[in-house]
Amino acid sequence: MKFITFEKKDGTIRTGILLNSDHIIDLYEASNGELPESFLDFLDSSEINLEKTRNLVNLTEIDKGVYPISAVKLMAPLPVPRSFRDFYAFEQHVKTARQKRGLDMIPEWYEIPVFYFSNHLAIKGPGEPIEKPLECKCLDYELELACIIGKQGKDIKAADADQYIFGYCILNDWSARDLQRKEMVVGLGPAKGKDFATSIGPWIVTKDELESLKRAKGFNLTMKAKVNGIPLSEGNVGDIYYSFEEMIERASKGVSIYPGEIIGSGTVGTGCILELGTSVHRWLLPGDQIELEIEHLGVLENTIVAEER
Repeated sequence: MKFITFEKKDGTIRTGILLNSDHIIDLYEASNGELPESFLDFLDSSEINLEKTRNLVNLTEIDKGVYPISAVKLMAPLPVPRSFRDFYAFEQHVKTARQKRGLDMIPEWYEIPVFYFSNHLAIKGPGEPIEKPLECKCLDYELELACIIGKQGKDIKAADADQYIFGYCILNDWSARDLQRKEMVVGLGPAKGKDFATSIGPWIVTKDELESLKRAKGFNLTMKAKVNGIPLSEGNVGDIYYSFEEMIERASKGVSIYPGEIIGSGTVGTGCILELGTSVHRWLLPGDQIELEIEHLGVLENTIVAEER
């Protein structure tokens, strides 16, 4: 199933699923209020609510709560997650990004999956404009996959971690490279170079839909990025060095993780301008349209606009 958060014409915001390519189901309305209005509340009892949703979808007829997708506005499927950890799990990206900065690969990267916390209050959805920070001259996209946590746990072993994953979606970890470069010289970060926006969507696909596509530590899913219709990046989720299960083991070591947290994969190889080089494409500017596509997960599109002050 593909879960969405959407806004109706009257301003009501609801959780839903895609019924088909043309229609969505408002889960709260269709279930007579048995299913929550917000996706975060849905995830708090994800196993129970997922079963209720399956039973609802299996009905011969749903007599209310079905709308044309053109009649609603898609938002970020999880508009305000409880947290957002972004990992650094694709070896090619790490190697190339370090080479661009004149740095060798570090052996410690192969010992543990590492992550940073980003701004979970700056989540953007499909079609939502992305403001280029006023002081940024080197704006970049990052092509990533994210998993959504659907169950609370602590000290989770990688072998058991799949049961804590609700589903997956596309993630764009927007980066102000010049701000990031300056702050990381100090030994902390990335922080200000990242906290202005992260896009997710257009929907969250439940993990069962990807089960048959598992490959190595990831999935056999092609990942692509275009800027203004020009193909720039291409990779595969199956090339990931650390699995999401290994990331969850690391994230939950000594602390609890909760439903509604997001874990990002880090950038796939070739998945940003930093890797490709400005000889391939300049840094992003207002007016640029960026499309990230991952097989079976849809297309996440955003347009850059100038920051308003």
